[in-house]
Amino acid sequence: MSADSQTSIDPTLVGTTAARTERGGPRVPWRFIGGRAAFYLFTLWAAITVNFFLPRMMKGDAVTSFMARSQGQLTPDAEKALRAMFGLDTSVPLWQQYLDYWNMLLHGNLGVSISTGMAPVGEAIASALPWTLGLVGVATIISFAIGTGLGAIIGWRRGSRLDAFVPVTTFLGTIPYFWLGLIFIAVFSTTLGWFPAGHAYEVGVEPGWNAEFISQVVSHAVLPVATIVVVSLGGWVLGMRNMMLTVLDEDYITVAQAKGMPNRRVLWRYAARNAVLPQIQSFALALGFIVGGTLVMEMVFSYPGIGLLLLNATNAKDYALMQGIFLVLVLAVLVANILADIAYAILDPRTRQTEA
Repeated sequence: MSADSQTSIDPTLVGTTAARTERGGPRVPWRFIGGRAAFYLFTLWAAITVNFFLPRMMKGDAVTSFMARSQGQLTPDAEKALRAMFGLDTSVPLWQQYLDYWNMLLHGNLGVSISTGMAPVGEAIASALPWTLGLVGVATIISFAIGTGLGAIIGWRRGSRLDAFVPVTTFLGTIPYFWLGLIFIAVFSTTLGWFPAGHAYEVGVEPGWNAEFISQVVSHAVLPVATIVVVSLGGWVLGMRNMMLTVLDEDYITVAQAKGMPNRRVLWRYAARNAVLPQIQSFALALGFIVGGTLVMEMVFSYPGIGLLLLNATNAKDYALMQGIFLVLVLAVLVANILADIAYAILDPRTRQTEA
């Protein structure tokens, strides 16, 4: 490297996550990504294996429950056909059932759901998944953005009146989802009449990409989203504030301030960029569990998401649907963590240098 290129590197960035080379941006850590991907593939195999064996270890099954509800209206031959359809035929060896299960997954077949009128599991999940992604996904992103930004500012101005936000948001985080949701319904729906009390849209409204339907969806989602944001905001604020207090004691922050850099640049480019790294991992986990939805929230607001679908499947012992939902949960968490590892390695070169 020439002397000119050496002198062009900002000494305050050396050894920090804000470090960049002259040749343009962070390098993609392919070796690090490959190692992580191999680990997550093994994790996926283990999760699918557990997902196969766990329902078979539980007492009873979907067919037995369905036959009990039919009150003798189905013949033994029909029961045998149902067991073959759901892969619960005891005459087939367990290892063969396991291989058949993998064959179904590789062909995109998640089975048939008894609790939804023999509809394919994939269709049942696909009908509920967008509602959960839209509701809990938007709420999680909003709470992360607001909480992280607010925590960074509070940590930067430590000792100011802004510190009062920390105990307030922490207290709100201790309130159960269902309790705050009921309060919001009582105040903003029943008393003030500003927002609907539940459901995703009004009965009689035709779903579609039109102004009426979209406005219905937005108005019905305001209270559930507000509930999730208020309850989860405290964790993001407290985590970011504590990391900011740690980062502000680092030498490169002192050097940057000594060089006369604007406080805004030091805050966001140096301090916040380093402090946000643990938040990214937590955010990835939160995004992964978005698919699981917030069961209590969907019950309180009668929202047609994955959580409510899982509750109905559990009550009906619909193991095919339960397995499909759990598989979607696992995939969501693994993909979110892989993306977080990639972002973490790009933002922090020390990570890929240590683990590559």
